[in-house]
Amino acid sequence: MRRRWDLTLRMTVLPPAIAPSVTAVLKIAREHVDAMIAHAREDHPDEACGVVIGPEGSDLPTRSLRMINAERSPTFFRFEPQEQFALYKEMSRTGEEIVVVYHSHTATEAYPSRTDISLASEPQAHYVIVSTATSGALEGPVSVRSFRIVDGAVTEEEIQVTE
Repeated sequence: MRRRWDLTLRMTVLPPAIAPSVTAVLKIAREHVDAMIAHAREDHPDEACGVVIGPEGSDLPTRSLRMINAERSPTFFRFEPQEQFALYKEMSRTGEEIVVVYHSHTATEAYPSRTDISLASEPQAHYVIVSTATSGALEGPVSVRSFRIVDGAVTEEEIQVTE
């Protein structure tokens, strides 16, 4: 039986002068969105984090990977360094790259914090935030939003969920 979830998707367009020149739509399979939401609920009240990787240069998210939040914090996330190093080593070998970096916000809206913006280091990536502020670890509404963050400029983008 397929789980149903309430999902809020929003898009804000910034003037071209400050928007990075990247694709303004994240196309992602429902299974990856479901996995991010499940991870966010399971780790609540701490922030969950992970990536969805795909073939280098394709902008096609194909494989979800949960990462360990080394901080185990409700307000901050950081990939566990050894796990992150192993991921980069594997991607180098397989010709893949990070397409989506995701994490959850447990008490605030799904919008990048100043810290999120300052630590965004993957210019090709879509940054997805899942907010569990309304429902916590329980079934209920969540907000899932996607952003591009390049050189400190934040652009919200549309999410197209595919079956």
